[in-house]
Formats: sequence, structure tokens, C-alpha cells
Amino acid sequence: MGIDIRQATPNDAQAACRLLRHSIEEGCMPDHGGRPEILQAWLGNKTTDNVLGWLASPSNYAVVADRDVDGVREVVGFALVNQAGKVPLCYVRPDLLRKGVGTALLCALEAQARAWNIRKLHMQSPGSASAFFERRGYVNAGKDKACYGLECDFLWKQLDAESAPARKRFCNCSQ
Repeated sequence: MGIDIRQATPNDAQAACRLLRHSIEEGCMPDHGGRPEILQAWLGNKTTDNVLGWLASPSNYAVVADRDVDGVREVVGFALVNQAGKVPLCYVRPDLLRKGVGTALLCALEAQARAWNIRKLHMQSPGSASAFFERRGYVNAGKDKACYGLECDFLWKQLDAESAPARKRFCNCSQ
């Protein structure tokens, strides 16, 4: 399929924004069910200007998955981690799910988190995506309410290999 994972640049903002919106509108349909109040809230901050701001923040690290289509690079995935250990974005074009794109994006974020000496990552995941993250070692700690009004799962993953086995409780303490 020829997918490349690379650090996102400001030149990717418009394509990443389109990808986010498309992925939420179509790929997350089982979660929002087409309810306008949920969908509008979820998409509300998915603007090119906001993506540019996320990319400009020194506390964020974003990656894109892109591929060559007839000599033109096309963004097919976008993910972001911040220095607080949160993964607020990890989206793949719906027709490319289960092709390794999401796994490659997540691996890039985890590598950056380790480089920042972050020991745990956490996120809110729509129910339809939770199993994907669980297969990659994330612990589902239960239900949480996303800022856009959707019930989500709170997931987290211990990154350092020296740690005790994962348990449902999420804690940033040293024990």
C-alpha cells in the first residue's frame, strides 16, 4: 500500500483537518449515530486553524500517514500526543482501517513519548475504536464522558518495560 509515517508539518494542516472530519463523520458513525448535537460538538474544533495551532505547540508531537496516489501525496492518517501523556487524536481514513495505518501511527506516538520520558499514555476513545487500542496493550479503565458529550472509554498504557503488570486503575504516581 506504500504508507509512510512522518512528523506532521504546517503544510499538512488542511489535509489533516479534512482527514479528521471525514474519519469522524463516516468512520465514527457507530459512536455518534448521526446525532447532530454530538457530531457538531465533535467536529467543532476540527478546523485548519486549530490543526495549525496543534502543530505549532512545542508540547505536541503529531504524525501523518501518507501515501502516493498518482504522484500526489495523500494524508490517510493523523495522530497527536502531548507532553502530558495524552493522545487526543488518532484517526485513519475509514476505508483504510485494519490495514496497519493506525498501528504505525500509534507506534510513532509511543516512540516520541518514550523519547520525552513519558511513562504512561492515556486517552478517551469512542467505543468503536477501543478494541483497537486494547489489542495494542492499552487498558480499558471504564467509561468516561468526552468533552463533546459522547460516552467514551478511558484507556491508558504503561510504556516502560520495568513496570508492574497493567491494571485497570490509572495513576501517574511512581508506584
